[in-house]
Amino acid sequence: MELFKIGFITVRLVDVIDILIVTYVFYKLYKLMRGTIAFQIFISLLLILGTSLLAQILNLQVMSWLLSRLTDIWVIALIILFQPEIRRVLIIIGRTRIARLFMRIDMNENVTEVVDACVEFQRNGWGALIVITRATGLQNFVERGERIDAKINKELLVSIFYPRSPLHDGAVIINNNKIEAARCVLPLSETQYSNNRSLGTRHRAGLGISEQSDALAVIVSEETSRISIAEDGSLHLCKDTDELKERLKDAMSSTSVTKSLKTIFETAKEKEEKEIIN
Repeated sequence: MELFKIGFITVRLVDVIDILIVTYVFYKLYKLMRGTIAFQIFISLLLILGTSLLAQILNLQVMSWLLSRLTDIWVIALIILFQPEIRRVLIIIGRTRIARLFMRIDMNENVTEVVDACVEFQRNGWGALIVITRATGLQNFVERGERIDAKINKELLVSIFYPRSPLHDGAVIINNNKIEAARCVLPLSETQYSNNRSLGTRHRAGLGISEQSDALAVIVSEETSRISIAEDGSLHLCKDTDELKERLKDAMSSTSVTKSLKTIFETAKEKEEKEIIN
């Protein structure tokens, strides 16, 4: 369906829809990458693409040929340069309502233990960083820490983050109803939040892991004793323990069915191996 003409260019309804969709996608990409180092690279690529389009319209053959050599590899360049951002986009897609139909394993019984531990940290003025794994695995970070594989309970969390404990530095990672590892080193955030001087290493690490995965990070400040939650690259200050409990219920009430089945099969395999050895 033809709408109007601009010189020799015919504008159809499908063209308008196409432009609106592309504009919306670029706007979402802008919001997602705003404040990151990759944003500057993204703007540079847009300038190259825009210049290439202008050169073709003006029939600048040499300029078009040079820029076409660059645009031929732009897809590979995007994958290499924006690997963390692409992963975040896929994680966001994976957290839609349709995707959540495949996530139904309850972990609510552990919420009280984590909340009570955070209250204890507040009372004692201790810092803590607890990461709750959801759909995205954090095996790379688990392997860098100290493996624990223990049931979630307040006493164990308190002993881990006791200031004189050798495990108190770094993060605790919770996965599938258990404390998987402690003293885990997490990536620091590179977003605009990191420019805030009031944020310490724990807060930047919590933001960093929430940017690179769908994990939720609970941060207890050693300086202010306040409890914050990092999720999807954003930091939220909890007003009270009730709010913390509600957010933890949402985070811990679902996990990947595939991951849980994998854990079940791995456990069964370990039992079989032990029986063979015995």
